[in-house]
Amino acid sequence: MEQDCSSKTSTGFLPYEHGSQSFRSSKHQIDILEDPVIKNVIVLQTVLQEVRNRSAPVYKRIRDMIQNPEKHFYSFTNEHHRETYIEQGRGESSNDRNDRAIRVAVKWYNEHLKKIEAEEKIQVIFLTNDRTNKEKALEEGITAYTCEEYIKSLTANPDLVDRLACVSDEGKEIESGKIIFPEHIPLSKLQQGIKSGLYLQGTYRASRDNYLEATVWVHGDAEENKEIIIQGLKHLNRAVHEDIVAVELLPKDEWVALSSVVLQDDGQNEDDIEIEEEKENLLKTSVNKDMLRPTGKVVGIIKRNWRPFCGMLSKSQIKEARRHLFTPADRRIPRIRIETRQADTLEGQRIIVAIDGWPRNSRYPNGHFVKNLGSAGDKETETEVLLLEHDVPHQPFSQVVLSFLPKMPWSITEQDMKYREDLRHLYVCSVDPPGCTDIDDALHCREVENGNIEVGVHIADVSHFIRPGNALDEESVRRGTTVYLCEKRIDMVPELLSSNLCSLRSNVDRLAFSCIWEMNHKAEILKTRFTKSIINSKASLTYAEAQMRIDSATMNDEITTSLRGLNKLAKILRKRRIDNGALTLSSPEVRFHMDSETHDPIDLQTKELKETNSMVEEFMLLANVSVAQKIYEEFPEFALLRKHPAPPPSNYDILVKAAKSKNLEIKTDSAKALAESLDKAGSSTFPYLNTLLRILATRCMMQAVYFCSGMDNDFHHYGLASPIYTHFTSPIRRYADIIVHRLLAVAIGADSTYPELTDKHKLADMCKNLNYRHKMAQYAQRASVAFHTQLFFKNKGVVNEDAYILFVRKNAVVVLIPKYGLEGTVFFEEKGKPTPRLDYNNEVPSLTVEDTTLHVFDKVKVNIMLDASNIQHQKIRMVLVEPKVSDDLLK
Repeated sequence: MEQDCSSKTSTGFLPYEHGSQSFRSSKHQIDILEDPVIKNVIVLQTVLQEVRNRSAPVYKRIRDMIQNPEKHFYSFTNEHHRETYIEQGRGESSNDRNDRAIRVAVKWYNEHLKKIEAEEKIQVIFLTNDRTNKEKALEEGITAYTCEEYIKSLTANPDLVDRLACVSDEGKEIESGKIIFPEHIPLSKLQQGIKSGLYLQGTYRASRDNYLEATVWVHGDAEENKEIIIQGLKHLNRAVHEDIVAVELLPKDEWVALSSVVLQDDGQNEDDIEIEEEKENLLKTSVNKDMLRPTGKVVGIIKRNWRPFCGMLSKSQIKEARRHLFTPADRRIPRIRIETRQADTLEGQRIIVAIDGWPRNSRYPNGHFVKNLGSAGDKETETEVLLLEHDVPHQPFSQVVLSFLPKMPWSITEQDMKYREDLRHLYVCSVDPPGCTDIDDALHCREVENGNIEVGVHIADVSHFIRPGNALDEESVRRGTTVYLCEKRIDMVPELLSSNLCSLRSNVDRLAFSCIWEMNHKAEILKTRFTKSIINSKASLTYAEAQMRIDSATMNDEITTSLRGLNKLAKILRKRRIDNGALTLSSPEVRFHMDSETHDPIDLQTKELKETNSMVEEFMLLANVSVAQKIYEEFPEFALLRKHPAPPPSNYDILVKAAKSKNLEIKTDSAKALAESLDKAGSSTFPYLNTLLRILATRCMMQAVYFCSGMDNDFHHYGLASPIYTHFTSPIRRYADIIVHRLLAVAIGADSTYPELTDKHKLADMCKNLNYRHKMAQYAQRASVAFHTQLFFKNKGVVNEDAYILFVRKNAVVVLIPKYGLEGTVFFEEKGKPTPRLDYNNEVPSLTVEDTTLHVFDKVKVNIMLDASNIQHQKIRMVLVEPKVSDDLLK
């Protein structure tokens, strides 16, 4: 359809208790539709089709409302109803035809409702934000209003007005104010310009530290991927983080380097653009010509990637004001101007706001209030914020999704056994962290008649319960992964599967997918076979319990014997893997001990890894490699694999320089060279040095990613030093493993294939989503640890601890506190305090503060405290205590 979606809007049909309205109001007004007040709605098929073509997320939200029994939303197939279907007239645009179809449906509904005997006459009201459509409706005798007129008439619910989207288009200016930004070039011209090479298309990435700076990652082949710097308000031109934009390169003599200045937008300069221009001059420091990078300006927006944003209201100082600024929690998002009558109530609350548009004469975009999440600092509220901000799908599973679960009581049938091997006689056990209920994997080990050893890895057969293409499958792929926060788990699959029917708990029959090897005593694989199976685990052990059995002099039962056999083989496998160049890198993981009543963290320590952790890991890695080889052999074009790219040599600069400062040499020309030099890098007087080097090496690494074998030619997994790898061992918590199970089932003849499985383009798109979901889950988990760390230090006052310097910056040092596995930054510049003399040496690397020089890996003492001065961005503050720099400077 040709209409401009910001000024002309999608349609619906809403009968309320006291009347019935056809609702042609923009996809922007979805927040109004979702309000509990709005019920008994009929959505026309014309509208659904229109929304589906324009916005998949909004379409899904409307479908969810239709499926929610409490909302009483219904869809009416007016396009397939004899009395409401209309043909497109000659010379009539498809948009005008749809407008007419809606008016015809409204009239038909009016007549239809007259025939129903009711105490009260039901009136049909037509809502539209399109002036022409409204006028035609009135001419045809239909009662019609704009969405805003109607919502403002609902005097019993004045708060609904706050949720009205500003549907003025971007060209329409606010009441006053001069033009600040250049006009955006229309999409058709942008596309021509991109084809001709005049403009470049890319993803806009706003800076966290400097609101006047961003980068645009240009789309193209991997080799061509380049970063363009954007600096200054006019050049940023109303782009928002993650938008797809068109950029015009500036002449070379206008190129800049990324600024090292930290600039936060305090929202004070809204009307004073000259102050903004002064701030822009701060960015233009003299730099070496080698540091200049391609620089450009945003000339147009190709695709807005706006989402609802969490944050807090910055209440206007003007009494009785309705217009206020909203400050998003994510520093990369600009402040948003909203209108609300609830400012007093919303102060100190975490709220959600949506952007509606950004006029050229407005310093900030316009938006509307969507939802109040609760008080800032409250544990439930902050958890909700971090899930929303990291785009983690966490709503309860819908009834439609749950309808595809097996009916209880469930048991294994003869049909289930058709392609399965009965392995219930084996002494299988699982080894997991304490409290684990989603048990994906179990193991067994026994000697066979010919003196060799049989080892089995048994993985939960989740793909038996989740069939391709149904609502349960679609929801699982959308979630992509289970997200583990400090005190809650957001499941990828419903609990009936994750903690019950799929979980390989002890002493119950469970369906599994087994990878079984015959090995000799040198842990060399002689035979590999895969089979769908039925198992009955004999024990669900924690790592500590398994370790205790292995070490016990008195225990010699079958499970203990099996564990000892597994442990012995695992040590050989591990040594061989490391000899081949696999990396063992260290990353401090934090575990909180919670108060049983308040659920506040009362103790914080780094996780201790036992030998049994490593034992389980070795066999999971081996199973993943074996399965990767099998599915690639069977499906060379559409195997779902996982690779870990080698880092570019420049990534290692910091590691090499840090080691050199301690007279150690780190070789980085291959994973094997790196592994060997890390093994040798140690100090008898400084035992923790090796751990620090390994932590630093972790920071140099690239992200491991899923990919489709037919769309790539580099399969290598750098960290594991493996030529091929996949994920097979955790299907309860990772969707990638479900696809791998399906491929393997087809490869061994235990299941039939289906079209989606052999479409490499669809698989590549799926990998993209899975990589995104995994990355976001990681960030959410880190944010959860950060929040719980703040809670832990909240009531502690000032804590004094040993720390080691990990990085030195121009005005700060980043330290690691081993006791807590906690990382933090010690700043040497603070607002309102005299700045010490700072001398940064990038080569050593070191930072001299006054007369004290700090090197990477130096042991220091720091004071740790919670800085709650900014309620939205509370943070752990660290101050250097030893070595003493200068008391008056750092107090």
